[in-house]
Amino acid sequence: MNDRAQQSQTSPSAQKTVLRRPDGSPIRVLVVDDETTLTDLLSMALHYEDWEVRTAATGHEALTRAREFSPDVMVLDVMLPDIDGLQVLGRLRADGYDAPVLFLTAKDSLDDRIAGLTAGGDDYVTKPFSLEELVARLRGLLRRSRAAIVDSSDPRLIVGDLMLDEDSYEVQRSGENISLTATEFELLRFLMRNPRRVLSKAQILDRVWSYDFGGSSSVVELYISYLRKKIDAGREPMIHTVRGAGYMVKAAT
Repeated sequence: MNDRAQQSQTSPSAQKTVLRRPDGSPIRVLVVDDETTLTDLLSMALHYEDWEVRTAATGHEALTRAREFSPDVMVLDVMLPDIDGLQVLGRLRADGYDAPVLFLTAKDSLDDRIAGLTAGGDDYVTKPFSLEELVARLRGLLRRSRAAIVDSSDPRLIVGDLMLDEDSYEVQRSGENISLTATEFELLRFLMRNPRRVLSKAQILDRVWSYDFGGSSSVVELYISYLRKKIDAGREPMIHTVRGAGYMVKAAT
């Protein structure tokens, strides 16, 4: 049984808002970066959104992929080994490619941001970054460009008596509002998108924090403890530790 089928059977009430192309087919994303670790992590995150992903490691490869694949949105690194991302986008825009582009770079100066947006980019994210934030930025670009439609009108994730609204950022348990910080919210969202599934500390660090987060896995333990104080305090526990493996959320029995 694959993970998607297992998740559907173990917790049919857990939902996520899925974006699709107007014809119902998966969103197409092109990720351009010469760091293999980064493209692998981004591909994993975007495949989880049920999107179709292609990757490229050079500017010339990006031009070929874009012309063949016609992506609905592109993640484009500025610093590439041959021609830079600004030149890549300039050539694509000259060809009539008008889909949104999110620039990805280690540069963080105002001049670099202005150069990226002036070249025709639609958003700008600097490394290191949160995968959840980057996915949210892409979803926003797709909505604004009208390249996508919402496949589900319900933005809520529901596991047992716990509800998380991805649009309003509200969290409730048994109808009682729970206030979370931004990081606590992203951690809970990742757990609730994978109900009854053990997630390792490494997976959580990759997904909730930046892809090359330099801290130790103890930060995961710390934020799990924060969540437990807010989600499980005085109630049947929903956040569980699987010793030696990781953490999971499941409905209280």
